[in-house]
Amino acid sequence: MKARLILSDGTVFEGCSFGAKKLVIGEVVFNTGMTGYQEVLTDPSYFGQLVCMTYPIQGNYGVNDIDCESHQPWVSGFIVREWCHQPSNWRCQRSLDLYLSDNGITGIAGIDTRRLTRILRERGVMVGAIVPGNDTDIDAYREQMAAFAIVNAVPAVSCNQTIVYPAEGEILFKVALLDYGRKQNIVRSLTRRGCEVTQLPASTEAKDILSGGYDGIMLSNGPGDPAENTQIIAQLKTLMQSGMPIFGICLGHQLLALAAGAKTEKLKYGHRGANHPVKDLRLDRTFITSQNHGYAVVFDSVTPDMGQVTHVNLNDNTVEGIKYKDLPIFSVQYHPEACPGPADNAYLFDQFIDLMKGGNR
Repeated sequence: MKARLILSDGTVFEGCSFGAKKLVIGEVVFNTGMTGYQEVLTDPSYFGQLVCMTYPIQGNYGVNDIDCESHQPWVSGFIVREWCHQPSNWRCQRSLDLYLSDNGITGIAGIDTRRLTRILRERGVMVGAIVPGNDTDIDAYREQMAAFAIVNAVPAVSCNQTIVYPAEGEILFKVALLDYGRKQNIVRSLTRRGCEVTQLPASTEAKDILSGGYDGIMLSNGPGDPAENTQIIAQLKTLMQSGMPIFGICLGHQLLALAAGAKTEKLKYGHRGANHPVKDLRLDRTFITSQNHGYAVVFDSVTPDMGQVTHVNLNDNTVEGIKYKDLPIFSVQYHPEACPGPADNAYLFDQFIDLMKGGNR
């Protein structure tokens, strides 16, 4: 079946439909990872987005039940150059096409993803529509695209009840994980270090967290505009004043900065992929990182009274990490838990463990 990708600037790509066969509208973004499409699909940070993979072939190793980063795919649509009809891998349980179809995710293949990526890099991310079938009335979707916006993203992806994940072996620490759209490997990274992880809804109040007997607080990744989450930011102000160790990742990093008085801004086309260079200024070392975000903390809004920028993106010099002054709190914009991506940055979880032990305060 034919399909079209229509961008809000009027650009049209013609391809073929795979996965679910239904109209879908979302924010079109691109990811530069060469592998890890299953982890991308199931990352809640992609809520409301049509994700274009720049690597030309997707689905060649199929899909399994182990590599999911959450209980369902969250992308609105999937855009690829070519999808593999016959995957080959000993862990494969189903094809990418069948997985998308079963979960109601619309896909489009056969388009020039390199051209699409160049358009997004030059003009910035924009709203688009994937239209399966032979419908040629492009103007019919302009009004819908103009009205589209990603709102209330965190409540849409957060859990609605408490979930406890046991530590691997002896319980060394108890960690409260605030679920703004968390990836499963954040949980695994903590439990393998002896942490009992209690996953809490994003709306959990600070007083309930502080009375829960936890040794530390983990703030997860998640989708949407961070500044929209005013109630969460208000609760984080209280948590930051408590003296409890806090580690924020991605959206958690942005929310901490807003709670401390910094500002955030939307990037032209964001950072999405597993190959972004970030320098740890304290270690004077550069790491290759996995990233997925469309917003960043404004560099000049991080004042000396607030804390210090500890990590910077070497592509565009944006803020990638903050250590808060006189507080056992730090955060990073990228994903140290990776999946997909390099495991070079797992040392940050060890730093969080050290904070809960009472070190480096």
